[in-house]
Amino acid sequence: MDRVTTIAGSMMPLPRSNCDTDQIMPKQFLKRVERSGYGQFLFYDWARTPDRKLDPDFVLNRPEYQQAKVLVTGPNFGSGSSREHAPWGIQDWGFEAVIAPSFADIFYNNCTKIGLLPIILGESEVGHLMDLAERSPDADITINLSEQTVVAPGWSARFEIDPFTKYRLLEGLDDIGLTLRNLAAIDSFEESRPGHLPSLA
Repeated sequence: MDRVTTIAGSMMPLPRSNCDTDQIMPKQFLKRVERSGYGQFLFYDWARTPDRKLDPDFVLNRPEYQQAKVLVTGPNFGSGSSREHAPWGIQDWGFEAVIAPSFADIFYNNCTKIGLLPIILGESEVGHLMDLAERSPDADITINLSEQTVVAPGWSARFEIDPFTKYRLLEGLDDIGLTLRNLAAIDSFEESRPGHLPSLA
């Protein structure tokens, strides 16, 4: 995955609480075998009218938010099933970070494993960013992972993150990348095994 260092751009506000993974990425789209291409299905039912046409009033479809890099939303975001397709869809759409007062644990972890940065801020801080994004869709926000800061016009906040998770994101290491850092030790172990035992060779 790509390294996460500094994220800069505009925000998209989604003022909804308890948004679950089926609302983020509905079940009918989980049959795809690729990890890419899920962005087109993001918030599928909310983004469409009953006759399945794009709803121009839904925030994801509004032209002023098409280039947003940061999704700002309500508490308990990503609850429900453990499907990793939900963060895949958010990232595939073009978001690089999600800011909320709280996340479901599995969703939070799934985000960090693909380089999508989940940030927990207080409800008043999230509310401020939500209001700013609604009033000024082109307002810029800058997230610095190394310093653990979020900076918007005339405003700033600091967020907490597990040190090891921070390290993995800064280095661009997913689970496979972490394993490959031990490749020399793995090769040495395989070479030392008797020939009649199973091998990775």
